[in-house]
Amino acid sequence: MFAIFACVLLHWCSFVDASPPNVVLIVSDDQGYNDLGILLPELKTPALDRLAREGVRLSSFYVAWPACTPSRAAFLTGRYPQRNGIYDMIRNEAPDYGYKYKPSEYEVTFERIGGMDTREVILPAYLQQAGYTSGVFGKWDLGSLRRFLPLQKGFDDFYGLVNTGIDFYTHERYGVPSMYRNNRLTQKDKGTYCTWLFEREGLRFLEEHHEKPFFLYLPFNAPHGASGLEPHVRSGTQAPEEYRDMYPIDGPRFQPGAITKYSPTSPFAGEGKRKTRPARVQEYRGCVTAMDKAIGSVLDALDRRNLTENTIVIFFSDNGGSGGADNGPLRGHKGDTWEGGIRVPCLVRWPGVIPAGTVTDEFLTSLELVPTLASACGFTVPTETKLDGYDMLPVLQGKAKSPRKEMFWKRRDSLGARVGRWKYVKMNGKEYLFDLSTDIGEKNDLSETNRTQFDRMKTSFADWLDEMHAAEPRGPFRDF
Repeated sequence: MFAIFACVLLHWCSFVDASPPNVVLIVSDDQGYNDLGILLPELKTPALDRLAREGVRLSSFYVAWPACTPSRAAFLTGRYPQRNGIYDMIRNEAPDYGYKYKPSEYEVTFERIGGMDTREVILPAYLQQAGYTSGVFGKWDLGSLRRFLPLQKGFDDFYGLVNTGIDFYTHERYGVPSMYRNNRLTQKDKGTYCTWLFEREGLRFLEEHHEKPFFLYLPFNAPHGASGLEPHVRSGTQAPEEYRDMYPIDGPRFQPGAITKYSPTSPFAGEGKRKTRPARVQEYRGCVTAMDKAIGSVLDALDRRNLTENTIVIFFSDNGGSGGADNGPLRGHKGDTWEGGIRVPCLVRWPGVIPAGTVTDEFLTSLELVPTLASACGFTVPTETKLDGYDMLPVLQGKAKSPRKEMFWKRRDSLGARVGRWKYVKMNGKEYLFDLSTDIGEKNDLSETNRTQFDRMKTSFADWLDEMHAAEPRGPFRDF
């Protein structure tokens, strides 16, 4: 009897003394569903491949919106974009037509003054309850006024861009400086490839905070297109020459042809130098490989500090791929409610908790992030805060089926719904129905031959939209 009691007591003491797991969340920007070396051998991603070998790959993982800003707001709050108030982009349209803002003009544009509703609570603020120190290094994209910046949302340390994209070297968004350290604009590192800066800051954070529980958020802007007005910059992403040259191409890197929607009055309207399709793919893959190198440095740092076993590492893309990306076998790309816009690569590693080298095709989404970490890290979400996700850890462990049965998307007039194996899509005014269990590429429209299921899907979408409209309104888009 004493031996049994001693064994139970030892187990209980070990549980009490166990340190909460550290969390490293890595988010890429516009990376294609197929853009992992384990799926696309010509792409060099040894660090991401390592995560896949040592953890689980999620092959049916979705984000909550097919482009940057709302997707990021959703996974950080655990709430649908239509519930948290960020259900469209915080960006200006004038640069699309080749216009460069004067400083006084930019200061009153929506890209400058828009931001997440200050009543919304995001992941690092929850983690503070459990004693975590949190740092974010990379793309913020939830507002650039001081009240919207990371330090006011629960982070302890921030270095990165505040907008949806920048030139990787000048750190400007269409000519506007956009790199911040904590609450202040900085141009100190101008000229240095930004992925190396985010790597540097992430490693510094680990060195300074490795002795207590930490949350390291690395939202890379790679491999997003470069945000420059010059057509030869804007027509693709950017990669350091040594990484770009890992993917040699035949033929020219540039071709004649200006960006057609530029205003005739734009100083760049007459420029006729844009990247060719092979060059865009080359630059894109070099950008992904450079990002992978930075990710590898972080994984190595965890190893050196003996932190690997007690650190949850999560990686996914913020939305479907664009530019030189490969979304195969999915249909569509960034911005679409086709699978290619919303189903993304995802990897999760937690040694000893999640089986290594596994793959799950269970239906899961980025809305699961907050509930999962609440369970793993020991924080609570107020009962009055409605979350839209589930704890997915038992699913990743192979111990349970996914509790998620449905998911809905709305990007202006582009709609999407998945209920079980069924997918409803409305794109460009036309409606479709697909059976994803046999048609992951959304090639066989069943809307006419299975009208009953089609109508059910439309009803489910309408019910969800009613729920979103009934939710307590949040800015910046809702009227209240």
